[in-house]
Amino acid sequence: MVQSPQGRSILLVATQNPGKKREYRELLAPLEAAICFPDDVGISLDVREDGTTYTENALKKARPYASASGLLTVADDSGLEVDALEGAPGVHSARYAPGSDADRVRALIKDLRGVPWDQRTARFRCLIVIVSPEGAVRHTEAVCEGVIAYEPAGEGGFGYDPIFYLPELGCTMAELPRETKNRISHRARAVGAALQILSRWLTEEGDCTAEEPAGS
Repeated sequence: MVQSPQGRSILLVATQNPGKKREYRELLAPLEAAICFPDDVGISLDVREDGTTYTENALKKARPYASASGLLTVADDSGLEVDALEGAPGVHSARYAPGSDADRVRALIKDLRGVPWDQRTARFRCLIVIVSPEGAVRHTEAVCEGVIAYEPAGEGGFGYDPIFYLPELGCTMAELPRETKNRISHRARAVGAALQILSRWLTEEGDCTAEEPAGS
């Protein structure tokens, strides 16, 4: 495995999303590893996230980046599942409407017009895969439950955060302090579950030599 100048192992996170990069730097801080992203190691791959499940999409990113870099690689696929829309947008969350995050937020609000508060329940889901250069695969998954607000609120976060209301906290995800979001979000919970696996594999104490089912 390539070593960082400080002698630490390197963990590659297969994302170019600025919001995800910021969150991963903070969420993976407990690891004694150098966290890097594709542009940091000079790798640019054309990955089409056209899978039918979160696992498929995450593996479409993690496997080629692990192979190209020779590094232990993490990738995720996340989505917003709205009960009144039968789980949509789900795996299509990033492509729910053309344009920006704000355009997709407006499209979702429009599609929920007339839906009462008690029927606007939803959840963020995050599926994380960990892929070794040898092809071993593990995954973790977590959700964060909430309600889709009638209007956006808050300047933090990204994606659908401004309309994802957390009843127990009385605010949207975008209104949370960063440290709070990094404790309760779907991604924070999925990363938390992955930290033990990552720590073991980065120190080469785990068995990374054989393919494991993504559901293990």
